[in-house]
Amino acid sequence: MTVRYERPVSRAAFFGRRIAVFSFFMFVAAWGLHRFGPLSTPSFLAVFIAAALLCTFAAYLAVLGIGALWFKGARGGKASAAALLFAALPLAAFAYGISNYVNLPPIYDVSTDTADPPGWLHVPDADQSWLGQRRPVTAVDRQAQVARWRDLTGRRYDGGLDRVYTAALKVAVAQGLDLRFQRGAPELALQEIPETEVGKEEAVPDALDFVPVPIPRPAESERDDAGLPPGDPSIQGEQRTFAFGFRQDVVIRLREELETTLVDVRVASRYGDRDLGSGVAYIERYLRALDAELLGIAGD
Repeated sequence: MTVRYERPVSRAAFFGRRIAVFSFFMFVAAWGLHRFGPLSTPSFLAVFIAAALLCTFAAYLAVLGIGALWFKGARGGKASAAALLFAALPLAAFAYGISNYVNLPPIYDVSTDTADPPGWLHVPDADQSWLGQRRPVTAVDRQAQVARWRDLTGRRYDGGLDRVYTAALKVAVAQGLDLRFQRGAPELALQEIPETEVGKEEAVPDALDFVPVPIPRPAESERDDAGLPPGDPSIQGEQRTFAFGFRQDVVIRLREELETTLVDVRVASRYGDRDLGSGVAYIERYLRALDAELLGIAGD
């Protein structure tokens, strides 16, 4: 008589795979709708946390399935491996966020000038939904930033305000900043070179017929930014983080001091009471690009 051995089946492994696949596609759909679509950040975070918790449960079931395979030879090894594979991406993103949440200061607003941060041209406001109303930025928050990022400071350039403002605006646009407000933008006029000057032999060949020449700034009542609060020339806009598309408000302030121009940057996460280091990352990236744009005129 032939004895047939029937392998047991690990239900945990197959159930874990179903949960992991469902959670993975739920996470990917929420990410896509948030990064490129209309899904708000609070809604995305709620779905993200739910997907991460489901993936944690799926990973636990997958481990049970692997244990059943090892000790009993139960079927479900491939299902357990698939469950761990699908759960890896949401869990990795969740673990990265938790790591930054625990290890970085609990702040959502960072600035290169902690003593006198650049003021908002228009104060950002957003419905925090279930995230709750966040507290105002305090001196303790600024001290926590200095303690964690001591080298985060503004830049001083030997160029004039008009030149540095133009470069700061160019870099901001190149960095993907969605401009919303500007105050104190330099005005340039195209002044025609007289024909007698253009025709001179010593003139540079192929010289431009029009040269940009700075003209005095018009009175405040004539400017487009007359409705904004008075202060130093500034640029304000909105940008989104690369991976998840979290919205951040950015203001860039320029301050003319004798023969130099000081540039300071302030970044605030629009949602939540922590930015998980994304604000500092943007400031450092922006200032490196601005240094490259104004190469040769940076001061101390």
